[in-house]
This record gives sequence, C-alpha cells and structure tokens, in this order.
Amino acid sequence: MKFIHTGDWHIGKIVNEFSMLEDQRFVLNQLINIIEEERPNALVIAGDLYDRSIPPVEAVELLDDIFSRILLELNVPILAIAGNHDSAERLSFASNILTKHGLHIAGTFSSEIKRVVLEDEFGPVNFYLVPYADPKEVRHIYKDEEISSHDIAMRKVVERLKQNMKADEKHVMVAHGYITFMADPEEGRDENIIIDGERSGLKICDSERPLSIGGSDLISGKYFDCFNYTALGHLHSRQKVGSERMRYSGSLLKYSLSEANHIKGVTIVNLDRNGEVTTAFKALNSRRDIRIIKGPLNELISPSVYSCDNVEDYVYAVLTDEGELVDPISKLRAVYPNIMGLRRETLTEKELSRTSAAAGHNTKSKLELFEEFYGAIVGRQLSEDRLDIISEVIEAVEKEAM
Repeated sequence: MKFIHTGDWHIGKIVNEFSMLEDQRFVLNQLINIIEEERPNALVIAGDLYDRSIPPVEAVELLDDIFSRILLELNVPILAIAGNHDSAERLSFASNILTKHGLHIAGTFSSEIKRVVLEDEFGPVNFYLVPYADPKEVRHIYKDEEISSHDIAMRKVVERLKQNMKADEKHVMVAHGYITFMADPEEGRDENIIIDGERSGLKICDSERPLSIGGSDLISGKYFDCFNYTALGHLHSRQKVGSERMRYSGSLLKYSLSEANHIKGVTIVNLDRNGEVTTAFKALNSRRDIRIIKGPLNELISPSVYSCDNVEDYVYAVLTDEGELVDPISKLRAVYPNIMGLRRETLTEKELSRTSAAAGHNTKSKLELFEEFYGAIVGRQLSEDRLDIISEVIEAVEKEAM
C-alpha cells in the first residue's frame, strides 16, 4: 500500500496582507505531478484544508479544481479530515454522495469514527479518519464526563477503535493536534513553554493556532502504538514523533518567518506485506520563497547583492545601519515588491553577534577569529583578497613575536 501523506494546506491564507492563493495553486499543481509519478493508492490530508471556517470563493474554487483532477482524471481516492481551521459542517456537506467518487471526508466528529477500507495486493488497509474536535464536543457525544482534555478525548477514541480492530489487518490513523512522547499530559504540567522553537519535543511555528490554554491540548503518542502508521496534521514543520510510524507532513508552503529555513513537501508512505513502514520525502518548489535579508540598506538595494536572488520572494529585512534612515520601506519595495516587513537590528543582537566568537575560541585559528569579528562588526564576509592580506599580517606578527 502506497499513499501520500500531506496536510495543512490552508487554502485562502493571507500572510502579512499578501494572499497566498496563487502560490498555493502553483504548489498544488506540483502535488498533482507527484501523484501522476507515484501512482499512490490514496492521498491523505490530515486537516486544515482551508485557512478559515468561511473560506473565500476563490479558495473553494481552487480546492474543487484540485480535487476534481485528482479524483476524476487520476482516479486516486482522497481521504481527508477537518482541522481546527476548517468548518467541520462545510467540509461534511454532501460527503455521502462524494464518497461514491472516492472522496472520503470526516468533517464533524461523531460517535462512529469514519473508517475507509482500501485493498492492496496483501489485503485490506483500514484508515481511521478522526477530525479535530474540542474535548467538550467529544464529552457531549460520548456522554463521558471524564473527558476534560484533548489527551483523554483521544484515548477514549482509540479505545473504542481497538475493540473492532483485527490483528491480521493493517491500520492507519489520521488525526490533527499536538501528539508527543516528550511529556505526559496526565501529569497536568504547563507544557506551553517554548524553548528554541520547540514545545514538548515538537517543532512549532508562528503560523500555528493554539488549541487550548495550559497544556491541555497535548496528546500522548503512546495511544497510537496499535496503528501501523499515524498521519498527523497541525504542525507546519515536517517531523517524526518517536519513529517513522508517526509523522507530521508539515504544511505545503511557508506561512511565517519562523519557517524561513524549512523545506516543504509531502511524505510518501509505503506499507509492506507485514505492515512495516518506509517513508520518503518529496520536496515542493514554491513560486516565491519566504526569506530574511540582512545588512545595510544601501547594500541590500545594490544590484550586486540582489541580482543573484529572486527579488519576487517574500522578504523580511533586518537593517544593520547605525544612523537615521529616510523611508527605508519604499526603497526596499522598489527592489523587493513583495517585502513583508523590516526592522532594525537591536543592540542586544549586535552584542550577541560580536561575542559569538567566544564559543569554541580555543579551537579556532587567529584568522577564523578575525573573520567572525569582521562579520559581526561590518555585517558581511571578508573577500578572498582581504583574507590573504590579513593572513599575511597575522603571519608577520607571529614571526616578530617569536
């Protein structure tokens, strides 16, 4: 069984007043090309198809076009769930009719989890589609007052599923939320602390919407041991949770500055005869990148600097100038029409940069230390010619000191 795991499309998203619709169309066309090449048994979308509960008409039209091509032209079934950004009711509309054409959508949470059975050459593979739901909603539907958090709600869901799971068949879970092995949600600790872009072992991004306050949105990864593979959505950074058997596919595009260094794409999942999992990553090329540019204003708008880059990218500028600047945003926009913002480098950042050479200084040569010092003060690297001159000066000084 081969299927493509993706999620967090956020069609219709606006980032810093820029519509991402055409960028999304560009990358979704690449997804269709990947489906044509890979010929998977299914496409799995782990939530957040839209960016908001009432998407713009253009977003609905784009999703309709992409789904129609995948279902009708490529004949590949689509298995999707609602995420916390989606309107569960809107995604569920006409789902019974669409199922006949291979579109399986779990929008609203119900007491009976939607199960889709696909056949491969080794037998049935069961896909369990668990849409995002608030714990209060699950408590009401299950009539279980014990359910007070996302963790308990998911535990109850899996316990019910396990009652009818056959040991000799393969099982795949599709879910949306914060799933981790790094913290035990039942301990009741505040796990909203973010250190170096991580929360409880999960890489997080600025574009992700919190699901609750006080750590009650964390879900233990141990509940999913009964599944051959768990396809997760919500986190925009692609990552595994514990092993290759549980993964976040990440978003299709960069939606915040915190994702500037991400490589976006989709996960190709293969289940063998015994249900063992292997995964592969297929990168997607964006129409415009989101990236940071840094340096003095006049240098950033110099042709010698920007001529090698795509000036159509979405850029954030960090200006290192010391003195007064007159209308820097207009000057930058004349070169980078899709600039999303700018800021001045703070004194703290400069001091951190200037003292960074202290780390490991005992193992660095005098030339390496000078290179770091020069870069921190001036904001750019030494040229090869100047490196040769500095090297000669250092060598001469060392000879005199002998």
